[in-house]
Amino acid sequence: MERKRVNSSRIRSVGYDERSQLLEVELSNGTVYQYSRVSPEVHRRFMAAPNPTSYFDDQIAEEYTARRV
Repeated sequence: MERKRVNSSRIRSVGYDERSQLLEVELSNGTVYQYSRVSPEVHRRFMAAPNPTSYFDDQIAEEYTARRV
């Protein structure tokens, strides 16, 4: 999955596959997590958020189960 760079102190890049609704997040330490059943709208809001780290913490990390890859 191709990831795009994110302007965040904790998140390096984000990838998303709309067909499978799989979100992939690479943290600044190089760890990669995948989150399943993430809607396109949540991904869109995440990428447009003025503070991606806060959005990730509040809307993704607490709402979806992570799988480390």
